[in-house]
Amino acid sequence: MVVKKHQSCSLSEDDIELFREAAKGAARIKQDKRPPEPPKIAELRKRRQLSQHPSAQQIADASRSASHYFSDDFEAHFGEGPVRFAADGESAYVVKQLRRGDYTPELLLDLHGMTLATARQELAALLLACEREHIDCCCIMHGHGSGKLKRQLPHWLVQHPHIRAFHQAPLEWGGGASLLVLLKVAS
Repeated sequence: MVVKKHQSCSLSEDDIELFREAAKGAARIKQDKRPPEPPKIAELRKRRQLSQHPSAQQIADASRSASHYFSDDFEAHFGEGPVRFAADGESAYVVKQLRRGDYTPELLLDLHGMTLATARQELAALLLACEREHIDCCCIMHGHGSGKLKRQLPHWLVQHPHIRAFHQAPLEWGGGASLLVLLKVAS
């Protein structure tokens, strides 16, 4: 084996001799001139996305099954003034924070012009998406309109087990035509 001295290399003769002894018996690697196969990154990403993100049919099935939480017959009692709710064990301070706008919603749902049945399914899909994406605050815009959605929405929300609290949204998020909802996030 021939060791050539590089001009910028400052190895002593002893170091070179030690290297020769350590490399004794080593054979040259035969190059087959075949380049390595390029990784199929696009294919791997697509597979990973398919496994992580459910299909539209799976989401529709899940939202239909999640809408079983909502009964049209159940009526909760809300006091006078803006609609507000805190689940058992939640601090009243959380409701105050929602009222002040301390929480910023990460998802918005616009229910304008929907029927009660469609709105119920959309609400179930929103809550399911919040659970999957670990989102703790969302805004649901029901509008003023005939008032059916505005009256029914709080009664549905009270029935859902992942709702921590909700309050009529501050003006920047729709005021009396929307609700800010705080959800339990699985850690």
